[in-house]
Amino acid sequence: MLAISQDVLGGPEVLRQVEVPRPRVPPNQVLVRVRAAGLNPTDWKHRSRRVFLGPPPFVLGWDVSGVVEEIGFGVADFRPGDEVFGMLPYPCGHGAHAEFVLAPARALVHKPTELDHVRAGALPLAALTAWQALVERAGIRPGQRVLVHGAGGGVGHLAVQIARDRRAVVIGTASAPKHDYLRELGAYDLLDHRSTAFEAELSDVDVVLDTVGGDVTTRSLTVLRPGGALVTIMPTGRAVLVDEARQHSVRVVGMLADADRTGMAAVADMVRRGVLRPKVDRVFSMSAAAEAHAWGESGRAFGKVVLVPD
Repeated sequence: MLAISQDVLGGPEVLRQVEVPRPRVPPNQVLVRVRAAGLNPTDWKHRSRRVFLGPPPFVLGWDVSGVVEEIGFGVADFRPGDEVFGMLPYPCGHGAHAEFVLAPARALVHKPTELDHVRAGALPLAALTAWQALVERAGIRPGQRVLVHGAGGGVGHLAVQIARDRRAVVIGTASAPKHDYLRELGAYDLLDHRSTAFEAELSDVDVVLDTVGGDVTTRSLTVLRPGGALVTIMPTGRAVLVDEARQHSVRVVGMLADADRTGMAAVADMVRRGVLRPKVDRVFSMSAAAEAHAWGESGRAFGKVVLVPD
């Protein structure tokens, strides 16, 4: 099969299309013929430097939407021909940027008919990140004020919709050109991060989802009400941050998304109910993976970048 691999760490130019053996299917695993695979910031971070993986060569990609090609012994929920989508176990279950990929059966759910493969491939990692942050870690409730940093990004625009579906009052930071779209998704109030210091405008926030990092993380502690929660998906100086959070009488949670059937089932349910829809910025063929990485890494994408087999 064809796959997008790399032999060294570096810029997008290190990516190349290669032929590799098609995986054999062990018990409790599913071989998926990839129809679409999302591209996320974690992909270009792992491409360019050591993060969680060992040295290359490796095939990146954690989002997948496709068709079941073969099932391993013990798989009871899927049959060849089923359309599925899901997130491969992070970080060491990568490999979706290829014609076929192995996935644990419990990392997948049936793809809603309301989504084509491109949009389904855009969802899993970003949607699970938003779901796990807001619902499982922060436990958002109706009427709570929820601040989403980077609301126009891949995780952010899905977090807006998830929080709105939970009947929270959603506030977002994003560049001004994205505000109209985010209001359509359910954002109640929006601040342009390029011209407004959010901490000067906001207070008594119940939950902050930080997808930006840097000083945004520490500044966010000041807008939370006592007892509020900051959930960040960005690296932090954790001991210092926890100590500062304690001084503000709030809690801080650092997290990475985890492959999870329960979360994926919730994502699929929201899609079927029409309350969650991903925004796809651009679609690239697998052979143009280097171009896709360069575009995603430029910061100009509004929504998700998706790869499809040639």
